[in-house]
Amino acid sequence: MAATEEDNTVREPLDLIRLSLDEKVYVKLKGERELRGKLHAYDQHLNMILGDVEETVTSVEIDEETFEEIIKTNKRMVPYLFVRGDGVILVSPPLRS
Repeated sequence: MAATEEDNTVREPLDLIRLSLDEKVYVKLKGERELRGKLHAYDQHLNMILGDVEETVTSVEIDEETFEEIIKTNKRMVPYLFVRGDGVILVSPPLRS
């Protein structure tokens, strides 16, 4: 098997993350937080450094009069972000054709 074929092989879960380096990924975190950004680095604990990050925080409030749920989302852009791995629920690599 050629070296380039081995580099593109997914044998372990972290191989999928490795193949997503320098590409835009989606990261879901605890606390209703979502990130979309370019993956610059990661480790075995899923600590990550993301660049050009769009962070979305979703919160649910209850209207005291009608008792209806009010869903609010706040978005912000961050040039670089360190993500601690113990807060990561899901990492989705970019779609490949």
